[in-house]
Amino acid sequence: MQYLFHTLPNGIRIVHRNSDRLVGHLVVMVNTGSRDELQGEEGLAHFIEHVIFKGTGKRRLHQVLGHLENIGADLNAYTTKEETCIHASFLSSHYPRAIDLFADILFNSTFPDKEIDREKDVVLDEINSYKDSPSELIFDEFEEMLFSGHPLGRSILGSPSAVRKISRNKVISFLARHYNTDQIVISSVGNIPFNRLIKLITASFGMVPENKRTQPRPDFNPMPPKQVIQSRRVFQTHCIVGNLAYSYADSRRTALALLTNLLGGPAMNSRLSMALRERNGLSYNIESVYTPYAETGSFMIYLGIDNGSLERALNLVYKELKKLMDSNLGVMQLHTAKQQFIGQLAISFESNLNDALSMAKSLLVYNTVDTHEIMIGKINALSSAELTEAARQIFRPEDLSMLVYKNRKA
Repeated sequence: MQYLFHTLPNGIRIVHRNSDRLVGHLVVMVNTGSRDELQGEEGLAHFIEHVIFKGTGKRRLHQVLGHLENIGADLNAYTTKEETCIHASFLSSHYPRAIDLFADILFNSTFPDKEIDREKDVVLDEINSYKDSPSELIFDEFEEMLFSGHPLGRSILGSPSAVRKISRNKVISFLARHYNTDQIVISSVGNIPFNRLIKLITASFGMVPENKRTQPRPDFNPMPPKQVIQSRRVFQTHCIVGNLAYSYADSRRTALALLTNLLGGPAMNSRLSMALRERNGLSYNIESVYTPYAETGSFMIYLGIDNGSLERALNLVYKELKKLMDSNLGVMQLHTAKQQFIGQLAISFESNLNDALSMAKSLLVYNTVDTHEIMIGKINALSSAELTEAARQIFRPEDLSMLVYKNRKA
């Protein structure tokens, strides 16, 4: 597998992998998200992801939405705490249309006031729908607690009061500050010669003036762990236990990623699933999640359980964590854990869109893209001692924070 790289004179980076499949995938990822918002701008990064599709200097709203979707393409976008991403999947013959549209909406959107006002209602509905889902809301509120006082703790959607105050001037100001050319990556997987791809991207994105980032992100200072129990109108108890974790730059992140998968990954035979669901029937939903950020990260174990079973379930969780802290995995246990993780990784990359998104993220963070073989090599190189050491650093009970949504009648 070969990745091809190019950097435009204005600093925008490009990575491409050739594919002989009928469908091509294009990703534009910007290294800015909700953590880059100032006080009073909460939700602005996500809101911009919505309104860039509402019209440009040369296209009205229906022309923006129809430019790709009228030829059967799939156009989408998302915002995280550290990135904003636009992506599309289309017949590879339509690369010119996709590239032209992406440059137009990113750098030529007009943000009509009436569209901004209309979209506020859409986002407010999105916030309310999210509040109706405690199994999703608890993740945001746990990170708000974990990163207390820091922009990483903010909800990506923002607060209703902040969203209502969004204006066209705020949108334009945020774009000028954070959509820097050296913080933009274009990723492609499709059947197009690389030199032709570069020509098309240069024609659309090369005219953007160089605008490098000069403002550093605010430092993160860890806070002591907290335990919070909230009474809510929920049908079951929702709980997250977790801790601060390794950043993107930390070489130990691979060990923690494998441990996270071993504990509560998607496999039905994960340790937490076997302990809580299969052996004891305590939880239908249980998972562990590791999310690295630029200078820190979060590790979380989520469980949704019957009311009254929290203490028993947590004891089982802590028991599994203690096993990983107290003794190294055996040879066969380590081999199985690696093979499971590698297999899941390989399946995820069967999707060329997933690969294009991963390529964009990797180039944005590391300024390179590891081949699948290199990633597998890093996993295979892990030792049992490295996993045990990572477990002892992240899973210590006295360092864990906890957030519980408890039924008011429980």
